[in-house]
Amino acid sequence: MNNKNFYISTPIYYPSGNPHMGHAYSSIIADIFARFKRLEGYEVLFLTGTDEHGLKIQREAEKNNKDPKKFCDELSEKFKDLTKILNLSNDDFIRTTEKRHYKSVEKIWNRLVKSGDIYLDKYSGWYSISDEAYYDEDEIEEINGKKISKSSGSIVDWVEEESYFFKLSAWSNKLLDLYNKNKDFILPVSRRNEVIKFVEKGLKDLSVSRTSFTWGIPVPNNNKHIIYVWLDALTNYLSALNFSDDEKKYNKFWPADVHIIGKDILRFHAIYWPAFLLAANLPLPKKVFGHGWILSDDKKMSKSIGNILDPIEIVNIYGVDQLRYYLVKEVSLGNDGSISMQNLKNCINNDLANNYGNLCQRVFSFIKKNCSNKIPKDYKLENIDTKLLDKLKKNLPNLIKLINNQNLNEFIKSVVQYSFEANKYFNDSEPWKEKKENPQRMRTILFVACEQIKNISILLNPIIPISTNKVLDTLNVNPKKRLIKEINNLKCFEHDKELKDSDILFNKIENDN
Repeated sequence: MNNKNFYISTPIYYPSGNPHMGHAYSSIIADIFARFKRLEGYEVLFLTGTDEHGLKIQREAEKNNKDPKKFCDELSEKFKDLTKILNLSNDDFIRTTEKRHYKSVEKIWNRLVKSGDIYLDKYSGWYSISDEAYYDEDEIEEINGKKISKSSGSIVDWVEEESYFFKLSAWSNKLLDLYNKNKDFILPVSRRNEVIKFVEKGLKDLSVSRTSFTWGIPVPNNNKHIIYVWLDALTNYLSALNFSDDEKKYNKFWPADVHIIGKDILRFHAIYWPAFLLAANLPLPKKVFGHGWILSDDKKMSKSIGNILDPIEIVNIYGVDQLRYYLVKEVSLGNDGSISMQNLKNCINNDLANNYGNLCQRVFSFIKKNCSNKIPKDYKLENIDTKLLDKLKKNLPNLIKLINNQNLNEFIKSVVQYSFEANKYFNDSEPWKEKKENPQRMRTILFVACEQIKNISILLNPIIPISTNKVLDTLNVNPKKRLIKEINNLKCFEHDKELKDSDILFNKIENDN
């Protein structure tokens, strides 16, 4: 099998309201990894979508006097629009109301019945409609006479009804074995430890059907029951491969390389999902990466506090590349990250406008004035030149490793450092002085500066694709050569072509005060 295939997914989002910064964050992270793997020459499948079933959606639709499907159509469209606003490169957008999804869920259900992992009984316990999750007694508390989930703060209700159960308890040891043998299955390590601790307490069988509502996928051969929304939702990762009837696509991309999720849905992805797959005798995804929450000025975003940062509003004011860059630079992936408008402005000014943008602008302007607007080809590299170029090239394997380990923070810091160093090289080399004293040296400095701009732009391309593509267009770098392997190629430039016109890449943000 070709190992140059790569499958990455975001969570599928619950469209009970408008997209928020958490949705944007998960999507941007997954998009960066997908784009990077394409630059490495992989055939990538990048999936996102919406999770549209369950009692919560049914009630919201009733509240709005709408048919649940029409209600979902409207909300799902907002999430589709978000993929365009954030400049995502997703290859597919799955909706759990699609026929291909229904067929895949039914196929999984039938496999679980066949394996003897599903049985009919009665359920009684605490259930959160908001979280679509079941909670044990020790996971809830009473506040102001209401039972609340300790982890999410959502109201839980006592539920008693006939239910199909999945034999989750039977898979405890196999799951622990999986976690111990595959240290990278759950990352970061703090999330892995959290899951292991939970499973070691002992797992109870999981209710996987409901009879109290109708909006969902009916249990095969028993229409009175609706399949539990999480068994339904998690199957989306297979539905996108047309699991029910397209073996070629399924064999090409499954198992998924990484599921990017928020830490609030870790239990479903790191416990339930592998248990379902093990019982269905299907391969497991290679990795589940649970990122932290995005905080607004150190506080969790909430409507009541009024501190919700709207990603669409920020994109409209500052630009999409600016938001993408800031989120991955400022937030250490895996931890909670606090963002603020002031820090966003500082990041745009310091990293993008004053550093990378300034470097490109200075070099291109100088070439236009002094080299007939063409990248010099009669260069003669000296030690100082090769030292600058080789430092980045020799670090390439490490940079690729950082991406494969989802260490975006370190990756971006390294690449930004190369940009600072290129700026310093240009200043210290003083091509304006060499123009009269040693014109060939001037031309070499300009070639080296362009070469390093090309390399930095390729590495930053997954993060700020619009801006870096403008730079690579200016340099006349063929789109087919905008690949990681071309970082080692000194012959990318068409020296006889004039540089294309370039605008200011990043406008500096003036402070309001």
